[in-house]
Amino acid sequence: MFKFDKRYLYIIIGIIIFWNVAQRLQNPSSLLSLVLTLPAVIIAMTFHEYAHAFAADKLGDDTPRSQGRLTLNPLRHIEPIGFFLLLFAGFGWGRPVEINTSRFNSKFNKSQGEAIVAFAGPFINIILAIISAFVLGLLIKFRILENLKMQYAEIIILFLMQLLYINLGLGIFNLIPLPPLDGSKILRHFLPYNAKMWFDNNQYIFYIAFIVIWIFGIASYIISPAISFLGKWILTLVNMILGI
Repeated sequence: MFKFDKRYLYIIIGIIIFWNVAQRLQNPSSLLSLVLTLPAVIIAMTFHEYAHAFAADKLGDDTPRSQGRLTLNPLRHIEPIGFFLLLFAGFGWGRPVEINTSRFNSKFNKSQGEAIVAFAGPFINIILAIISAFVLGLLIKFRILENLKMQYAEIIILFLMQLLYINLGLGIFNLIPLPPLDGSKILRHFLPYNAKMWFDNNQYIFYIAFIVIWIFGIASYIISPAISFLGKWILTLVNMILGI
């Protein structure tokens, strides 16, 4: 498997954090947004990795359970690099959940089971984003926020919006079909046999591609429009359903 020196990643993370904080120090409301982003990131990342563990467990693989990953304790799921990226850049990843495909139920082959487990993470993030939009919509529809002080109402709205978009960011980013992201495992399942073998034997190419699009910010250009579009679409749909 292709390996890269994580020291370079930590340097890049440090630069991103320094630049982001320097920008936010000039805007108090942006600092508040960062503070509210922290719990949103923890929630999104924790549920994402828990969903992987839950799916594997339901498919018959007890590896995540034996490693203590079948829990909503954030400390079991947070990976430093991915955490800070999600906090400051809007996309990232958690600590990978280890699985043993040979333990899956006999009605699922290894490729099917791996794809299901991979999809579970982004799927729960999309669900959490939708739930966030519904909670916000219900608060507005029943005018609950009007009974609160303006600053408290603004904090609640901002937190729910952060929760919505952070979940979308984590979910969509991990659907990019490049190792080590979830999308690569989903894509692999649907590839023809020869293409699948080529994919397995040349994963280093895709690792390099992943590093390039990440370091040079290409990933942001790819997923930011998708996050914005899907977020607005979810909010519009929820408003229509609730009649707001």
